[in-house]
Amino acid sequence: MFVMSGINAFAQNNGKLKGTLITSDGEPASGINIILKNTKYGAITNEDGVFEFNKVKANIYTLQVSLTGYETLEQEVTVSDNETATISLQLKVSNKELKEVTIYNNRTKLFPKQSMHVSKMPLKNIENPQVYNVVTSDLLKEQAITNFEDALKNVPGIQKLWESTGSAGGGGSFYSLRGFATQANIVNGLPGLTNGSLDPANIERIEVIKGPSGTLFGSSLISYGGLINTVTKTPYSGFGAEVSYLAGSFGLNRATADINTSLDEAKNVNVRINSAYQTENSFQDAGFRTSYFLAPVLSYKVNEKLSFLINTEFMQEQKTTPAILFLGRSKYLQFANIDELNYNTKLSFTNNDLSVKNPKYNLQTQMNYKISDQWSSQTLFSKGSTKSNGYYSYISDNEDGQGDFSIYITKENSFTKTIDVQQNFIGDFQIGKMRNRIVIGLDYFQKKIMYGGTGWNGVYKVTPQGEIRQYDDSNPSYLTRSSVDKLLSTTGTSNDNIRNSSYSIYASDVINISSKLIAMASLRVDYFDNEGEITKDKDDYDQTALSPKFGLIYQPIQDKLALFANYMNGFKNVAPNNTPSEPQTFEPEHANQLEFGIKANLLADKLNATISYYDINVRNLLTVDPDNIGRSLQGGKSQSKGFEFDLNASPAKGLNIIAGYSYNDSKIKKGDIDTNVWLEQGKRPMWSGPENLANLWVTYKFVHGVLKDFGLGFGGNYASENAVVNSDKLGKFILPSYTVINGSVFYGTNKFRIALNLNNIANKEYFNGGWATVNPQKPRNVVANFSYKF
Repeated sequence: MFVMSGINAFAQNNGKLKGTLITSDGEPASGINIILKNTKYGAITNEDGVFEFNKVKANIYTLQVSLTGYETLEQEVTVSDNETATISLQLKVSNKELKEVTIYNNRTKLFPKQSMHVSKMPLKNIENPQVYNVVTSDLLKEQAITNFEDALKNVPGIQKLWESTGSAGGGGSFYSLRGFATQANIVNGLPGLTNGSLDPANIERIEVIKGPSGTLFGSSLISYGGLINTVTKTPYSGFGAEVSYLAGSFGLNRATADINTSLDEAKNVNVRINSAYQTENSFQDAGFRTSYFLAPVLSYKVNEKLSFLINTEFMQEQKTTPAILFLGRSKYLQFANIDELNYNTKLSFTNNDLSVKNPKYNLQTQMNYKISDQWSSQTLFSKGSTKSNGYYSYISDNEDGQGDFSIYITKENSFTKTIDVQQNFIGDFQIGKMRNRIVIGLDYFQKKIMYGGTGWNGVYKVTPQGEIRQYDDSNPSYLTRSSVDKLLSTTGTSNDNIRNSSYSIYASDVINISSKLIAMASLRVDYFDNEGEITKDKDDYDQTALSPKFGLIYQPIQDKLALFANYMNGFKNVAPNNTPSEPQTFEPEHANQLEFGIKANLLADKLNATISYYDINVRNLLTVDPDNIGRSLQGGKSQSKGFEFDLNASPAKGLNIIAGYSYNDSKIKKGDIDTNVWLEQGKRPMWSGPENLANLWVTYKFVHGVLKDFGLGFGGNYASENAVVNSDKLGKFILPSYTVINGSVFYGTNKFRIALNLNNIANKEYFNGGWATVNPQKPRNVVANFSYKF
């Protein structure tokens, strides 16, 4: 159904085109790309399905609406000088179908109903017996997110332990997820390792996939608590662009650009480029971070069966090591809590002269081929590198009863390279009356780490209040490049070259036993080939591991309410103990999760919620042999169980609510009594994070009246106490609980957005940490943001 009219408009020598797009059942079709065919003009429908073209030359145009999987909608429209042409379009697909397509093309503010990555096949959230949470690009904009760590504050059950340090082999940020430490090192389901920070400019959404997911993702990049998968932006047909600038406290300046265009008339070849430049000082007396980011992406649709996607990311980052205090790890603690530590959080214990560079490069190629109506092929290749070049320091408790720390430093020159090749065959077919959705895959992964830095040396001692105590008053050292280079010149150099690989085959089948009952069965066989230091043979070892996964979904109300349960497995290859007398080999560690809960998709997709209870048990942990501390015993056990709740809702027009709560109870069930403080029997592990976490973010945008297009945002995070040291031998050090409140005021139209965000409104002093560390967080800060769409 099309309606066309022309009305007078105040003028200029160009015309204007305004219209609305609705579904066949009369609902606004938001976030849909609309173009004037064979021109540079493009627009995206807003929440009301309204789109607008300004300053259009008088002519007859063909307006085109293109949705993947459906016929392209085209309508001729005439634009005249000094007039506004209006048009109303109605799609021939249902509201339900449109939302699924819209979500698949990453244009929703709510919880995406479908993911290609979580199960390596297209599967709706309510059909999936696994729990995962999503942070969308729209939410990143609303909260003026400038770093990856802050984005994850919107996910229940995850907590930053410490931020990126830039160090070799694992300098990315560490998080606790369901009581286990993890890093964000998967991009589009493929390896995406970094020694530095991650930039949010190219993020379409972040998927936090809960539970041990070894069956589909292997052992090299995940933890038993789950994994963090970053889904990047992809090109679309036509032209579109958005630029933004953010400025804020502590010298924050950030500029981004997102440009998309088609390279051919048929719009089969499309390019999208995201870029960002950011510079920011520390909130402390010294410290900075500067980064450059560029992500060109090319898509090429050869024909209806064959298509290619090439995704690249380049990042150059330079920064100082953030202030992280490492508490005592061998003797009883000098400090029992933050009050006794008396840390002056304005001190960074660094110098801007001592920085590390973390360049990163990532290439991913994807070839999709439709074999038949039931089967498709997906071929994936990934190649990446990340480097650490510069100074890395850490602040270590001297445990000498004098209440001071030593600043140790090294100069690193290392890089990590990864290669991954995957081949997936994805099917969707009937066996009798039962629908089968299946993926069969092969996976090869290789990682090389090359390190050629100096040794370590101490610069001087320092108290948490900033008093400097030289090792030798007659020959003092300083936190300057010349002084540190002199210290490190006596430490020698190292030259390590480590390589490991894994070869895997996996299969997963999702079976619709009936219209309401769905079962999932999956299995992975993984062969791990570790060469260790490639110049030595003694540290080589091979292992084979099996990883099963099962799940059930029952929908009392189809596509609306689901009861689910799952059994999931994760594993970790354990290196041998190459003692001179008698080398030891070990079985892989295994984690097994039992989980059950409820998923809801109600109020015409305006409310998505998940409630779940999980119980993760890990076995085959290595413990110290009490009769010979140089040897290990295998048989340690740990348990992590808990409850999670996640809500994404839009109960009224203009109102969006994101809320979550998690409780985690972690404990070493069988470990060492007093020999190994990291595996002390009966204790909560020191990397498990707080037991209780809560998050909330609410926005309301006025849709009528004088305040139309103005909006408010409000929310924050709560974390309970965090025992970063928990030992009978060392004592206990607890980081206090905290509540941090954030807010925003904004004005946004379909073309531009102006916003002011105030974070940590109450100026709360709070700390994160894990593995006996204390990492102070930002005080009150302001971010102003302006963005414009072309």
